[in-house]
Amino acid sequence: MALKTTHPVLGARALNRATLDRQLLLRPASLGVAEAVEHLLGLQAQNTKPPYYALAARLDGFRPKQLSALMESRDVARIVTMRSTVHTHTARDAVALRGLAQGGAIDRELAMFVSRGGLDGVDLDRLADLARALVAERPRTPKELREELLPEWPDADPQSLSVAARCLLPMVQVTPRGLWGRGGQVALTTTDQWFGDPADGAADLDATVLRYLGAFGPASVKDMQTWCGLTRLGPVFERLRPGLLVFQDERGTELFDLPDAPRPDEDTPAPPRFLPEFDNLLLSHADRSRVVPAEAKGRTWTGNQAHRVFLLDGFLAGLWRLDEGKDRTTLTVEPFAHVTRAQRAALTAEAERTLRLMTPSDIPYEIVHAE
Repeated sequence: MALKTTHPVLGARALNRATLDRQLLLRPASLGVAEAVEHLLGLQAQNTKPPYYALAARLDGFRPKQLSALMESRDVARIVTMRSTVHTHTARDAVALRGLAQGGAIDRELAMFVSRGGLDGVDLDRLADLARALVAERPRTPKELREELLPEWPDADPQSLSVAARCLLPMVQVTPRGLWGRGGQVALTTTDQWFGDPADGAADLDATVLRYLGAFGPASVKDMQTWCGLTRLGPVFERLRPGLLVFQDERGTELFDLPDAPRPDEDTPAPPRFLPEFDNLLLSHADRSRVVPAEAKGRTWTGNQAHRVFLLDGFLAGLWRLDEGKDRTTLTVEPFAHVTRAQRAALTAEAERTLRLMTPSDIPYEIVHAE
């Protein structure tokens, strides 16, 4: 009988510190904004402000106008990619990771709408051709796409038509949507229209595994599948195994990692961090215990709404709210459990750092601790 292979064990704190380091959350990083967005393989962006707060938590001296400028210059854009959710990506990743994600959650979303009957009788190839021509003429809102496509298939479900178009074509949400301090409804065009000369096609899967480990590792096969929405990645990891280090968590799950990636000591200090709703840190592993302690599980959501969260000693420890009035901005800290005087002082200092970066200098702010 073959003996079960054992690997060095990484406990929750060791995994926590390694992941925080890869996520640029142990110390403010001196990276350019585009470089950071690419290192992190994009930023979760269902709402427009989270990418800005995600970068404020990670980058030294970040200012919202830096990301906004990259979006206006089309070096960065909002697009549906991993898990069929909206992310903010560099132009190169918007094309490459959308191509990779197409065969996973995006195709499954389209199949779901087909199975519901809303697209009965719809020729999907023709729908894609018509939608492509429409958004090439000018960016269209989902409502405009529905109205233009419905005469071709009057018996179809209108929403299913626009969702199908978005699933079939790699479509960017054009600016001013997503710009800091400006509003704009969702309007769509294809990546080749928005970026000009299109980049290469879908990302190489082996290379993306390595990039994922660099940003989220050490990680299991299921962790990466959770992050990207693809399945059956075991053979890919097996192919890469000879060039990787292999650990295991306290439950015996294999964890893969890059040989030269940082794995700080588990007692490395982890300052408080204020993270936006839908932050990558909380959505990119099948087992989230490296960040979310058992007593905090399920406390970051109400229905389908995610809450802003903060970390203490590297782990999820509470929620925070931001009330932005005309005359004052108030940041309210809501810990899940009692915090010490030292922790409260550290939270206040990090809240002040966040507000200095993200609040106009002429608007006063206050920090409220709700315990």
